[in-house]
Amino acid sequence: MAGPGARPKTPVSPKLRIDRWLWQARFFRSRTMAADEVAEGHIRVNGQRIGKPGYGVGCGDVLTFPQGGRIRLIRVLALGQRRGPSDEALRLYDDLDPPPEGTPRADETAGGPGEEAG
Repeated sequence: MAGPGARPKTPVSPKLRIDRWLWQARFFRSRTMAADEVAEGHIRVNGQRIGKPGYGVGCGDVLTFPQGGRIRLIRVLALGQRRGPSDEALRLYDDLDPPPEGTPRADETAGGPGEEAG
């Protein structure tokens, strides 16, 4: 039994390491790359710079980080259970600042160095 001055229990929302979440959401090709970006201080969670790859993120957190020549602004919608296909990864977040219409995404560009069109 709790005494008269006891605080009511607040529900604890589940958290996931930020390096793992960034990797599962397919923002980085490896978890090590994600951890390095966090450790270098390039990632912000709810406006605060973090430096530990083990920092826990949960649903509703807003992440800000550089990627591909632009600043990404992402809201976490779900934590995910695994690194699945890209359509599964897209359900983990909401892009709060999507690229302008007509700008090709990195995964939509055709060809690469040394590849012939045709």
